[in-house]
Amino acid sequence: MNNGRLFGIIYHLLNTKKTTSTELSNLFEVSTRTIYRDLDVLSAFGIPICTEPGRNGGIYLLDNFILDKVLLSKKEQEHLLLALKGIESVTPEISEQSYSKLQSVFNLSFDNWLEVDFSPWYQERSNLQFELLKSGVLAKKQVEFDYISSKGQSEKRVCNPVKLVFKSQTWYLQAFCLNRNEFRFFKISRMSSLRMTDETFASMTVPKVSKPEMEGELLSLKLCFSKEILYRVFDEFKHDEIAIQPDGTAIVSTQMPDQKWLIRHLLSYGKHMKILSPDSLKCRMKQEIAEVLSNYAAAD
Repeated sequence: MNNGRLFGIIYHLLNTKKTTSTELSNLFEVSTRTIYRDLDVLSAFGIPICTEPGRNGGIYLLDNFILDKVLLSKKEQEHLLLALKGIESVTPEISEQSYSKLQSVFNLSFDNWLEVDFSPWYQERSNLQFELLKSGVLAKKQVEFDYISSKGQSEKRVCNPVKLVFKSQTWYLQAFCLNRNEFRFFKISRMSSLRMTDETFASMTVPKVSKPEMEGELLSLKLCFSKEILYRVFDEFKHDEIAIQPDGTAIVSTQMPDQKWLIRHLLSYGKHMKILSPDSLKCRMKQEIAEVLSNYAAAD
C-alpha cells in the first residue's frame, strides 16, 4: 500500500470532483486493478468514496466530505499556522479567526514568535487605499487614480487590478493599465484620488513578477562613511562590501546603477559620506551641492 498515492487520490478527487479509474491509473502510473484496491483501502478508512458505473458514472467523494486534519502532517499543520500569522497584518480579523480555529483543530501549542507589520515605525498610514484595491482585485472591478510617475508627472490612470505585491519595503499594485494597454506596477504610496468603478473585467493571465532590467551602466564606487552612520551602511550595503577601518569609519566598495537618483541617494548621508572614487561622480556631487546652496542664496 502506497500512502502517498492514497493521499494523492483524495487530493485529486477534491480538485476534480469526479474522475475515472483509467484517469487515476494514468496519473499514478499503476494498473486500474491497483487503483480499485486503493479505493477499497480508503473506504475502509472511512473516506466516503463512491463509484458509479456507466457512461455518466465515475469516482467521486460525497459532498459532505471535509479534509481531516490527520491528512496533514504536523510539519504541514505548523506551516499552515505560520502562513496565517504572516498575513495577519493584511487580513487581521479573518487571519486571527482562522488561526484560532485551526490551532484548536490541530491541538498545537504554537509559540507567538513571528509578527509581520507592514506599517512604518514613525507614522500611521491609512489602510483605506489598500482595502479598496484589494476589493477591486477580488471583485474584478476597474480602478481609477491619479499617479505621480518617476518623472514627476501626475497622470490619470484606469486599470484592471490583478495583484497586490509587497517588494523591497513597499506595496505595489500589479494591474493592466488601459492607458498603456499593458501590465504595469504602481506604487500605492504615489496614488491619489483612488476610486473603484462599476466596470468589471474578465480574469486575466497575470505575468510573473520579474526582476526589472537595470537602466544605465553599473558604476564602481568607493565611499567612506563616518562611524555615526554605520547603522545605515549595514542596512543598505552587502556586508562583504564593507571594510571597517581602525578609526571606526567604513570603506564601501560597491557597484550602483549610474542613474539620476544616485547623487540624491548619496546626498541623503549628508556630511557622514565622502566619495573616494570615481572622480566623475565627485564632480557631479559638487555640482549638486552648489545647486542646493544656490536655492538658499536666492532666498537671502
